[in-house]
Amino acid sequence: MDEQLNNYKSAIEALLFVSEKPVVLDQLKEVFPELKPSQIHDLIKCIQEDYINREAGMVVVEIAGGFQMLSNSNAAGYIRAFYKTKTKEKLSRPALESLAIIAYKQPTGRAEVEVIRGVNSDGTIAHLLNKGLIKITGRKEVPGRPFLYGTTKEFLEYFGLKSLEDLPKIEEFNQLGVDLPQMEQLPAQSEQAGEQIQEQTAGQESSGQSRTMSAEA
Repeated sequence: MDEQLNNYKSAIEALLFVSEKPVVLDQLKEVFPELKPSQIHDLIKCIQEDYINREAGMVVVEIAGGFQMLSNSNAAGYIRAFYKTKTKEKLSRPALESLAIIAYKQPTGRAEVEVIRGVNSDGTIAHLLNKGLIKITGRKEVPGRPFLYGTTKEFLEYFGLKSLEDLPKIEEFNQLGVDLPQMEQLPAQSEQAGEQIQEQTAGQESSGQSRTMSAEA
């Protein structure tokens, strides 16, 4: 790699380091207008490979349509120990249940969530809205026109998912102790993402800072 490209690579690495959110290619194109999107993408891939080859403490992963620098999952235990006084709010079991239903059936309304869960979900849905994990996507064309809900980009970031196609199987939620007995009719998704969402939930006591969040999130 020539010196100029290496300079670009170092600059992109620095931008990924300072950003607390996934960085999308359009953002990098504004900073490096002289580079083609394919060149920027190739440079990011080089950074990813460098970290992998030297088993670095950091990794670059593709999340929610962008790229983000996170700590290597191998260091998760040490990070939790270092940030033992700093905790990240865990999602409660009711919140995880409601979020799972909305994620798989979106757009869906509160009534559908309550039918599956068997309990009132007003407070839980309000909590998920406040956290930015779900959003109002429209209204259902029935009397009263109740709100319909869907997941947000923040939902993908929270669970470290590239897209909704990476959602785990329903069975993975049950392994977390989230009982969704009436969800069998929903489509199964990838096992790999199931592992991601399990690890994110198990590791929610670690630091919430983006640069110190484990890649297992």
